[in-house]
Parts: sequence; C-alpha cells; structure tokens
Amino acid sequence: MITMEDWALIRRLAAEGVPKAAIARRLGISRNTVAAAVASEGPPKYERRPGPTSFTPYKARVRALLAETPDMPATVLAERVGWSGSIRWFRDNVNRVRADHRPIDPADRLTWTAGDVAQCDLWFPPRKILLEDGSRTLLPVLVMTCGYSRFMLARMIPTRKTPDLLLGSWSLLEQLGRVPRRLIWDNEPGIGRRKVTEPVAVFAGTLATRIVLLPPKDPESKGIVERRNRFFETSFMPGRHFESPGDFNAQFTDWLLTANARVVRTIKARPVDLLGADKEAMLPLPPAVLHLGWRNHVRLGRDYYVRIDTNDYSVDPRAIGARVDVAADLDVVRVRHGGRLVAEHPRRWARGMTITDPAHVATAAKLRHDYQHPATPAPADDGMVRDLSEYDRAFGLGEVSQP
Repeated sequence: MITMEDWALIRRLAAEGVPKAAIARRLGISRNTVAAAVASEGPPKYERRPGPTSFTPYKARVRALLAETPDMPATVLAERVGWSGSIRWFRDNVNRVRADHRPIDPADRLTWTAGDVAQCDLWFPPRKILLEDGSRTLLPVLVMTCGYSRFMLARMIPTRKTPDLLLGSWSLLEQLGRVPRRLIWDNEPGIGRRKVTEPVAVFAGTLATRIVLLPPKDPESKGIVERRNRFFETSFMPGRHFESPGDFNAQFTDWLLTANARVVRTIKARPVDLLGADKEAMLPLPPAVLHLGWRNHVRLGRDYYVRIDTNDYSVDPRAIGARVDVAADLDVVRVRHGGRLVAEHPRRWARGMTITDPAHVATAAKLRHDYQHPATPAPADDGMVRDLSEYDRAFGLGEVSQP
C-alpha cells in the first residue's frame, strides 16, 4: 500500500501528463499501483480485514449483559464473562459494543423570553478559602444567570443549607432589583427533591415566583448557568488569591461587571445591554422577606450560648432562664429578649467555633459571685427594744443584795 505522499505525487505527475510507466519507474512501484492511484476517488486508507480477535468469544455475552444494564462498568463485565486479558483492550471493545445499547436522548434547542427565568446553581471554586480559625475549606458560590439576557450574579455563601441558600438568593435578587417569574434548580437538597421544602415554598410565595425543580438527566434546561461555572474556572480563577470569603466576593463582584459587558457568542449581544428588557418583564421585588435566614426561639440555659449551624455564640447571661429569639443572616448573629438586643456577633464561617463577648464573661462572673456570696441582711430596727430589767420583774426576780 502506497503512502499518502506517494498517492498525491502520482496524481500530480499524471495531471502534468507524465506517462504512468515513467511514474512507476521514478517511484519504484508497479504500473498497476500507479493506475489504481490515478483512478481512485480518495486518498488511500488502511482498513483492517474483519476477523476473530481475543474479544470475539466474549462479545455475545457482553451484548446480553449490556442489553439489561447499559451502564455496567467494563471491570464488572470482565468479571462476569471471565475475561483475564488486558482490561484496557477489553474496555475499548466494550465501548464499541456499548454504543449499540445506549438509549437515545435528543436535546431540544431552548429559547428564553424576557423576564421568564433565572437558572440557579452552586459552583465550588477549586481553591480552599482561608477562614477565621486559620483553616481552609471549599465553599459554595450561589450563581444566578438570567435566561434571556445571560446576566450573571453570584455570591459565596457559608453553607449549602436551606437558610443560607435563601439568604444568598435574596441577596442576589436585591442586586438585580426584580424577580424572574421562574427560578430553575437542579434538585439541590437544600431547595428540595421532587418538591421544594417548606421554607423554600414560603420564600417563593412571598416573591410571587415559581421554583422549578428539574427532573433527572435534563442538563440542557440548566445548561446556561453550568457553562458559566466552567467559564468562571477558566477566566476568573487563574492567578487569583483570596484572604477571606469577603475578599473573594469583592473580587468576584468586580470581575462580573467586566464579564457582563462582554459579547456572548450565542446571543451576539452583551448581557448588560439586554438586562433592561429582561428586568422590565420581571416581577417587582418586595420590600422585605420576613423570617428569612437562621431563626430559633429557645430558653437560654446556664451555659449562656446559642448555636447557629455548628458555632456557639455568647449571650448576656442576665437573660438566663428566659426565652430568647435567635436570628442570623450571612454576616451577623443577633439575639433578642423581649425586643431588647442581648447579643450581636459577626457570623463565623468556620465550623465548631465558640464566639464569646468579653462583656458577657464579666457579667457572668459578677452574677456568679453574687450567687455564691449572698449578702447577710442587717437586723431590722423597729424601735421596740425593751429594758432587760422588765423581764426580771415579770418573773419575780428582785435585785441581788450585796453581802
């Protein structure tokens, strides 16, 4: 079989009028090979003759197993059929057979109208963030992308639990200034599986919007925001360093201003230019959402701390034994007793911390001292003190005579 270079040279020489015999002598090949190259409709390619291989005896059994379980791993298939050769060679052959048993899943072209939808997702930046206790951890970033304008909003949050997801969503909607008619989620546990959780339903009802949970294996319906997550990793993350979650959010917010001003290839427009039309068709933003965030109503024990997520925060010990209202957002923890503020702390994103206000410790020490050393009450002077001689006369005792 001749090479690609020889095939091209033969056809060029033949086109220039060089006789086939001369071409054969020049290249040292037969005249039949020259004639075949000139008459061919395409370049030469190697085609292996079909024949039995070491995989052939196992092929029928592999097909039968894949017909029942199309996603069965090649390692499991090898064990089931008794394969003892190279697993790589076996896997390559299985992949060729597997294509015949893979179900077809067509993907539709989706269009998004103005104001209709924002796709929501959690992105985990591939870099650990420094926290207050000196530890580092991967933290979630709540991302919201408007379907029509492709306008992006995002914020790092402490956890992927329901209170923080709703706090983050409200923060992003406040930045947007309007509410899309639908918020699309992909079965995030903190939002809901199959149906939304009760706090999420209350949140959606307050906003008058609808939260849509996508069915499994439907990535196209949330493809816009997922492509943005990959975009963040390749365009925002390289070369950056973050001192804290707040530093990350500050840098990310500044970068999003530039990113939203770039032309998006699929819509051939800049998100910032389409945002006005998108927002005009959205719902108005309510002034506030009540009972949002971490909330609890507990009786304060002798250990004058309350817990938010995994952290304990001190409270004025004068409220011990009383019911207190605990509330926390993404930034601050507040505790009230009868409407009076009895504790306020910056919220900590590290886990398992104990946060103490020195003033609470000093108050507790004074209360403990007063409890352990109660003051002895002074005898009451009611002006009723009597002369002891009156008792002597009452019992018939006279003055003792002197000898």
